[in-house]
Formats: sequence, structure tokens, C-alpha cells
Amino acid sequence: MKKLDVAVLGATGMVGQRFIKLLENHPWFRVAEVIGSDRSAGRRYGDAVRWVLDEDAPSEVLDLEVKPLDADFNSMLVFSALPKEAAMPREMELAEAGHIVCTNASAYRMTEDVPILLPEVNGDQLALVDEQRKKRGWSGALVANSNCTSVPGVMTLAPLRQFGITKVLITSQQALSGAGHPGVPSLDAMDNVIPYVPGEEEKVEAETLKMLGRYDGGAILHHDAVVSATCTRVPVIDGHMVSISVQLDHDPGMDGIIEAWTNFRGVDPISSLPSAPAQPVIYRSQPDRPQTRRDRMAGNGMSTTAGRLRRCPILTYKYVALSHNTIRGAAGCSILNAEYMAVMGYIAEFQPAVGAAI
Repeated sequence: MKKLDVAVLGATGMVGQRFIKLLENHPWFRVAEVIGSDRSAGRRYGDAVRWVLDEDAPSEVLDLEVKPLDADFNSMLVFSALPKEAAMPREMELAEAGHIVCTNASAYRMTEDVPILLPEVNGDQLALVDEQRKKRGWSGALVANSNCTSVPGVMTLAPLRQFGITKVLITSQQALSGAGHPGVPSLDAMDNVIPYVPGEEEKVEAETLKMLGRYDGGAILHHDAVVSATCTRVPVIDGHMVSISVQLDHDPGMDGIIEAWTNFRGVDPISSLPSAPAQPVIYRSQPDRPQTRRDRMAGNGMSTTAGRLRRCPILTYKYVALSHNTIRGAAGCSILNAEYMAVMGYIAEFQPAVGAAI
């Protein structure tokens, strides 16, 4: 099978670099175009990028010329790691021109006809792309992934929808990499916890209910619950941890919750996609887990780890959950979204069979 050429917007930034690295040796996709700022455009990618990931940059990408954001792109599939301000005009233009845009940007997440796709949780919401194309008259598509802080909460709450979620209280401990690079100044971050992350609380409260909602004949009906979030920044490099209290209409007992997490997979064929983890939610029974350094790379960074499940004296239960913010919470989820779109026939003339090899 011939690989599909893809473009990465914002390729020199931290999330852009994560896209580049995760797409190295991908069985279906090949990075063919890298797009950067005016400062980087026209330069060799290896010269333009200040590589900040621990792993080396893929050699096959280093010699690509960085294109400007307003260039014409040959790749049908586009991954966006653009900041919101740049994403606002360009992502819509690309989708209107027939490109499939899988974005990590926040610009259009709450737009009515744009799904915030977390495939195991809300794979049925991909059908909203049909409405998007009908409404806008284009052959392209725009699909978002969520705010990185929303991921550990939504991944662990989704298996509990069957018990009737009515109230959720979320407090985050977010990694420094969530602010990009260079991010938070060292004298602000070291020996400190910052109890404010601009815009995060509103995103978590709104996006959670959209992702936990259901697709109903052309629209997403948001989950009927109340979510309250407090977001903080802590001095770890990668991995967003959240402490959650949840009120349930029906009490399944602690064993019932753990069983729901352990058996959670999402609809077929999601679990068989190249980037999908074998187990989306992993429960750790040790009293001091999950821990950011030890658990953020579970499932190659695509699994969410839950732990410390116990009764809540105010709501029903409380627990801790952890996801890797730049993998599952950013680039890795966008790539999984694109894989799902491909097998479901949303990328014209490219529909690999699940398990397809080169």
C-alpha cells in the first residue's frame, strides 16, 4: 500500500515536532510538507527547527523546505499544530479547498458542525462531517481534537456514562509543556504551583460535555451534566494529571467502575487502528498511582491511567487520572482521528484496511 502524503502546519513548534516524530515510520502516512512561520519559510526544516524533544528528529524530514502558511499544499491530509490566531482563517480555507484538516487548535472546537473527536469516546460523532460537508458545500473536512486537559477526564468519565453522570468536579495539575516552548519562565515554574492557566477552565467545562454527548441525526446533543474545573500548572515536563469527583445516578460499586474502565474499548474498528492503545484506560491499584513520570507513557503515551478510586463524601466517587498532554492530548489524538477517518472512507481514494501493511 502506498503511503498517503501529509502536511504538518506549525511544524517547528513543540506539538508540530510531536507530529513529525509520531509520523516517523507510520504505516499509512508520510510527512511530505512542513509549514512554518514567515521566519522559518524557505529554510531547510533541519535548520529552521529548534528541536526540543528527547528523541532525534527523523532524518527524512530534515531536508524538506519549510513552506509558508499561505502556500498551496499538495497533501490532501493536513495536521494542524497552529496557534488559535493563525488557525482561525487558514484551517477553514484548507477544508473549503478539499483538504482533510485534523487540528489540535482550539479555534473551531465548539463550532456546531465540527466534532471534537476522541475516537474511543465519541466515534459516532465523526458522522457530523457529513453534515459539515452538506452545510458548507465542500469535499474537505475539519475535525478537532480536544484541549489536552480535557482528555484524562473525558477518557475516564466516558465508561461511566452508563451509570448516569450528573456532576463532575475537576482539578488539574498540568505539565509545563502544555504552554508550548519556551513556555513558562523558569523562575515562575520552579519550586511553584501556578493556580491559573488562561482559558483552560472554560475549555474543560464546555468540551467535556460536547465529547460526552451523543450524535443525534445531524447534531451533537451535549451531555446533560454540570462540570466545574480548576486548572493549575505544576513543575513537571509532560503529563496532565486531574483529580475528579463525580456524582452518579446509579452506584455500580468500586468494582463496577474498575470493570467499566478495564473493559472500555470504543466501537470497531478503533481499537485496531495503528495509533490506538491496546487498553485506552488502565487502572492502577497501588495507593500512590498514577504518577506523572512513571505512567505518562502508558500505551506509548496514548492510554489514560486512573487510580486512587474511593468514595467521595460529597459526590459519589473520586479518583485521579493522567494522560500524556502532547501525545494523547495533542498530536497522537489527531493522528488517531485521521486513521479513523481513513478507514471510515472520509479521505477520498484512501481507505486502508485495518491492519494494512506497506
